[in-house]
Amino acid sequence: MTFTLHVDGPAWRRHTESVRDSLRAAIRGEVGLARLGDLVPVAKGNGYGLGLQRLADEATRLGVDRLAVGTVFEVPEVAERFHGDILVLSPWDPRDTVAEQAWQALRSQVYAPRVIRTVSDVQIAKQLPSALPAGSRIVLEGITSMRRFGMLEPDLLAVVGNEGFQRGLAEGHIRIEGLALHLPLAMPEVHHVSATKLPRGTSARVIEVQGWSKTWRAALEELMRAQIPVGDTANSLWVSHLTDEELRSVRGLEPDATVHARVGTRLWLGDGAALSAQGTILAVHPVGRRFAVGYRQRKAASDGLLLVVGGGTSHGVAMAAPTPAASLRQRAIAAGTGALEATGRSRSPFQWGDKLLWFAEPPHMQVSMLWLPDSTLREGMANGLRSPAVGDTLDCRVRHTTALFDAVLDDA
Repeated sequence: MTFTLHVDGPAWRRHTESVRDSLRAAIRGEVGLARLGDLVPVAKGNGYGLGLQRLADEATRLGVDRLAVGTVFEVPEVAERFHGDILVLSPWDPRDTVAEQAWQALRSQVYAPRVIRTVSDVQIAKQLPSALPAGSRIVLEGITSMRRFGMLEPDLLAVVGNEGFQRGLAEGHIRIEGLALHLPLAMPEVHHVSATKLPRGTSARVIEVQGWSKTWRAALEELMRAQIPVGDTANSLWVSHLTDEELRSVRGLEPDATVHARVGTRLWLGDGAALSAQGTILAVHPVGRRFAVGYRQRKAASDGLLLVVGGGTSHGVAMAAPTPAASLRQRAIAAGTGALEATGRSRSPFQWGDKLLWFAEPPHMQVSMLWLPDSTLREGMANGLRSPAVGDTLDCRVRHTTALFDAVLDDA
């Protein structure tokens, strides 16, 4: 294999189980009742580098009843391996015509009743009864300080008070599964201030969830006053990016709500030591100083080895997103990296021993060409390393959410 992800299966599964147990304890407290909520593993995109089907299998092993995917296009792949409810996080909107074709195709599938749509637009929500197949399950999404998708509080209340929406509920055409709240990673300003007296030190995220929960509870009470059946699952909060302590706070503030904690990165990638990306050395060429190589005929700065390694742009190697640098140090590093790249020098994510190697030129689609100077080679061999050979592997620092591996090798 040329570019692989090696998984220490026992360590990785111990980690996922510990996250599950920790979240369950935070959500359910000492009561431990499943009706109080659970974690909802997120399996989306490239499956965090591990693959969607593998994550679906692991969600089954973890004993959860719900799984979240990013888009409708990901549903078929996980539905074959996971047999609980599947929440689609991207909002359903028939104006997205390509996605709507996928939704239409899903209607005829045996797993269609298990799929839950997220509805985030007020006008679309008011059209629901006539736009969806009978028995459709939905969560409505409130807009949080994340400011990506969702309805404002007055819009949410307008949807619930809409005559057509209420008729759809009463006739069983649609079924509400709760309120979705996507919160930011950084601590937000408080956009939804609750009238409830909150304990000192309550986080802004918890205050925001509690404010939305009050709004949602009022909406459900209005439906019940109108004698509209809402079902046992309607008073549910589907939340993201809350710490265990914040989940405990929400549990205490909203004891009657069912809290589902959507979790992805923390669950799948939280134990970095259990996951190792590796590129296989495919060729080794001795080169002399000023020796030209590659498409662009760049010249070696010194004597050494040219290593051709599996792992290129098609695998996500050296494909960087805009930097999230916030501190002066992070900005200085980003500026320095950019200055080096402007001169044609770029550090690769591959390492030999503890040394990151330089790209000989930008990575190709499926391989990378790396410099290993004689000085670095001699230093490494003096410390017990042997000279690189075809078939050896180099560790690679990779962003798992953008990586595509030729194989995932699980040591289970």
